[in-house]
This record gives sequence, structure tokens and C-alpha cells, in this order.
Amino acid sequence: MSDEVLYEVRDGAAWVTINRPEARNALNEAVRSGLKTAFERAESDPAIGVVVLTGAGDKAFCAGGDLKEMATVSLTVPPPDYVPQPNRTITMTKPVIAAVNGGAFGGGFLLAQSADLVVSAEHARFGISEIKIGRGAPWAAPLPWLVPPRVAMQMLVTGDPVSAQRAYEVGLVNEVVPAERLVARTEELVATIVACAPLSVRAGKATVYAAAQYSRDAAFEAAEEIWRPVYLSEDAQEGPRAFAEKRRPVWQGR
Repeated sequence: MSDEVLYEVRDGAAWVTINRPEARNALNEAVRSGLKTAFERAESDPAIGVVVLTGAGDKAFCAGGDLKEMATVSLTVPPPDYVPQPNRTITMTKPVIAAVNGGAFGGGFLLAQSADLVVSAEHARFGISEIKIGRGAPWAAPLPWLVPPRVAMQMLVTGDPVSAQRAYEVGLVNEVVPAERLVARTEELVATIVACAPLSVRAGKATVYAAAQYSRDAAFEAAEEIWRPVYLSEDAQEGPRAFAEKRRPVWQGR
């Protein structure tokens, strides 16, 4: 890992921190490369059950692309994997939580949108800032799945940011907490997820995305295939056995 992206493992979670507070955690080449490495490392580590993505400092989660770098290289159409996106360009079977500690604009909004769960500080704001500077936001295509279409429309045609509270009201954010509670609340959420059977957690995540991808009947069929390996796993026997023996289950992830 580089100084621009920090990677820490604690209590079954990989904490990935964009570490450019002096540049509002903008996505320069070093950050983009570091995020890709971090996501891939967490996905391949069997000891990791959850990934948390956050930013250094208290002003910005991520301000988006590094405009100075873009101007230097005269960036035109960025490739789809220009910013590593969990659940799109980076395969992530494990839940990804965005702990949004400040402004999430442009590529920073993209990262929050790509996460599976979002916990936000009260002062955070979310916006598709590309509209203000003549850039593009094809990555925002899933937004009408996450929020009502008219809310997505307003964000995309005005570029005006929304508050954390408004993001919560429209379903973009799971929880809003005081800034000083952001880490602690995220840790609580991590602990809840890590305590669950890992195969079931991953199947639960996959089911949500299957429901978005398929028609109703096809989604049922896909869910049956997603959950079949869970039913056949050792953990599926361990859970009821632990309940009968009045003890905590010991998950093997198989």
C-alpha cells in the first residue's frame, strides 16, 4: 500500500482510508491504484468479513477526481475502471461500508454509491459535481435504482449537492450520525455483520443485486442458486447445533 491509501485490519474488517486530506482526498493516480490494491487484497483475505472505506480528516470523504492531474494529462473519456468501483469493476462478495466523513463529490460520490451500506456524518454532503465542470458521470446509471428517479434527475441535471439528512430521507444513506460517532457507529455495524455466518452475509448481498438485475421470477430463480451452497455448507449445520447447545456458533465460512 502507499501513503495515499492506508490499509488496516481490525476485528474482522479491512479499513481503507484515502489519505490526501490536504487535497480533500481527491482521486489522483496513486489513490486510484491504492484503492484497487486494497479492495482486491480485502476480497482475497479469508480473515476479512467487511470492508470499510473512509477518508482522512473531517472535511472530505473524497472530493472526486484530481482536476489538476486531469488538466495535465488532458483526460478525455476515462475508462470504466478509471476509479475502482466495488461491485462493478472490482468484484466484491463481502459487504463494503462507506463511512462518509465529509463531502462526497464526483468520484467520491461514485465510491459512496458503489458501497453496499453508507454511514454518514451529519455535516457530509453528496453531489455529482461533474455537471458543474463539463465532465461526465456515466457511473451514475444505478442512481435511479438507489433513489427515486426524480431525485436522481435533479442531482444529475443541477449538480447541486444534497445534505446527509436529505440523502438519508431518499434512501441513499443508511444512517446519519454526529461526526464524533462516525467511527464508533461503523464499528458497531461491522461487529454485527462479522458475527453473522459469512456465507449467508455474502449470499444476502448477492440477492439484493440479483433483484436489481432480473425480473421478479428470474430473481427468485437466481436467489435459489445463490443460497443453495449456503444450505449445503458446514455453517448451515453449525448454526442450529450451536443454538441447541446454547453457545455461540463457530463459523468456518464453508
